[in-house]
Amino acid sequence: MCDTLVLRQQGVTWLAKNSDREAAEPQRMLHFPAVQGDHSRNLRATYIEVPQSAERHALIISQPSWIWGAEMGVNEHGLAIGNEAVFTRLTAKSGEALLGMDLLRLALERAVTAREGITVITEHLERYGQAGAGGFRDKSFRYDSSFLLADPQEAWVLETAGRLWAAKKVEHWAISNALSLGHDYDLGSADLPGQARKLGCWSGKGDFHFAQAFDTKLLPWIGGAHQRRAQNQEFLASCPVSAGWAEFAASLRSHGQHHDDFAKHNNRQVCMHAGSFWRPSQTTGSLIARLGAEPPKILATATSAPCLSLFQPLAFTPGAGADLLSDAEQPLQQSRWWRFEAVHRRSLGDAGFRYALQASRDQLEQSLLAQAEITDPDWQGLQQQAADWHAHWLALAQSQPATLNRWWRRNARL
Repeated sequence: MCDTLVLRQQGVTWLAKNSDREAAEPQRMLHFPAVQGDHSRNLRATYIEVPQSAERHALIISQPSWIWGAEMGVNEHGLAIGNEAVFTRLTAKSGEALLGMDLLRLALERAVTAREGITVITEHLERYGQAGAGGFRDKSFRYDSSFLLADPQEAWVLETAGRLWAAKKVEHWAISNALSLGHDYDLGSADLPGQARKLGCWSGKGDFHFAQAFDTKLLPWIGGAHQRRAQNQEFLASCPVSAGWAEFAASLRSHGQHHDDFAKHNNRQVCMHAGSFWRPSQTTGSLIARLGAEPPKILATATSAPCLSLFQPLAFTPGAGADLLSDAEQPLQQSRWWRFEAVHRRSLGDAGFRYALQASRDQLEQSLLAQAEITDPDWQGLQQQAADWHAHWLALAQSQPATLNRWWRRNARL
């Protein structure tokens, strides 16, 4: 489960995403520099090989530890993409091809604009398809993908079912694990209604509706997809023109009416906390990107549970966010995600610890968000403040064992 939002106003594009994966699935923030003149013939994605591109853009991505692709990311030109699992009538039940996360990374590496990103994704989708186990431990978990693509000038929603797709240019939109496009879309697969009819997904009567033709009902209902999307759409519709980092961070931290009583959560929360057979998904990474005339600016947590985490500025400036970014060659245990997990788990069962953590976080984050607005912030000082905060709370978390419920003890071992 995931939630992704995009908003264009005042000449700026915002993209924000919570990546909801299996609890205890590490997710690292990685930076890859631009590449020129690569003579490699092919690249190995998560499951299959595809032709390599000689030139690739620099990118910052949030990547589940076991895959090649990414849940979300931004490239040096200001293209930002987030994707979602969708459970369609054409989702492949077997076989291996490209994952939606692979398609996302390919677009960030090869496209400059959102429109170019759609071309990269759909050309690979039509040629190679999408298939393969999408879960970390649960290898029966398979799905198709929807995407929000944004750049400083425009934003698009792209939704897929098997090798078929439709896309629409938008000013504000949210996606949350259910197809959202209907009668109205700007681009699509060749003879999309005809192909849907041949596959038995549309009767041919009335106007063709993308979501009604391809979407399924059970998993979106279990996952609270429509309720979460409605919350996000309401937030976007009510955003003041002054909305900024703090408002988007608050939206990704939303627990709806159940607030901080995690035991009462039911998959209808944007900030998702795992805890039962029916609620196995956990927000394991969060990112906000602002795309405008200046180089892209990014906030990320690189940790589970944004309601407990610190949003920290990132940029493509050399050395910016060095303590937040991981080295793909280093052990997972050295990543920010892994080191914070003790803090996350202590917070689940210790309300006093959790409230003190959040109060401390809010105080520091206010300062970090102010620095994110500066053209050339003191990156070294900013990173030291964040590193000190994390070190302090990690030491406190490790001073007492976490009190976890039975589900966490059995299903979320590191």
